[in-house]
Amino acid sequence: MLEGAQLNRIAGMIIAAGGGRRIGGPEALLHQGGKPLVNQMIDTMTEAGCEQIVVVLGAAAEQVRETADLGKATVVINKAWGTGVGSSIRAGLAAMDDEGIEAVVVVPVDMPGLTAEAVSRVAALPYPDVLVCATYDGLRGYPMLFGRRHWPGIATLASADVGARPYLLAHKDQIVDIACDSVADGSRVDTPELMEMYGLTVPPQRVGV
Repeated sequence: MLEGAQLNRIAGMIIAAGGGRRIGGPEALLHQGGKPLVNQMIDTMTEAGCEQIVVVLGAAAEQVRETADLGKATVVINKAWGTGVGSSIRAGLAAMDDEGIEAVVVVPVDMPGLTAEAVSRVAALPYPDVLVCATYDGLRGYPMLFGRRHWPGIATLASADVGARPYLLAHKDQIVDIACDSVADGSRVDTPELMEMYGLTVPPQRVGV
């Protein structure tokens, strides 16, 4: 755990279920420097002090299991991954089996610039009634922290490709914004140009996987 971090009862959720249509393959298969990006994300969450880490897989799930080291994480397969990130958030929340966990930090797998410092900064308010969003240049992004009391409402309202946005909009006055510009890159890699910029590759998806 990072020195000074307050992550006593925090879990981490990595959303890695999408098919990656715009980048030529599933996001969970992204590699950087020969290492699966999902492993990098697990290491980041572990360094930040997350006690339980849930990885939500979908597209090419079996290939991901074979190529990545997921031993530190609870793996959930979202069979409805094609409906959008909302179903992955619901699946991830349902897998949080430790009743002592007070909040969960949620991140997508396609953020190579995420740091443990950013996770720790967002998760510094480990309370069951908190909602926190990282900001970059004043715009909200990931990581996001969802207190446990919000989980039922988020699971109910999480929708298609907008995820928790409907719930967050309905509770916008409760959100705490935490600037992370100085400690992380909030970009998500969703185009071939950004893949090249960050040195990412996607192995060919095997037929039938």
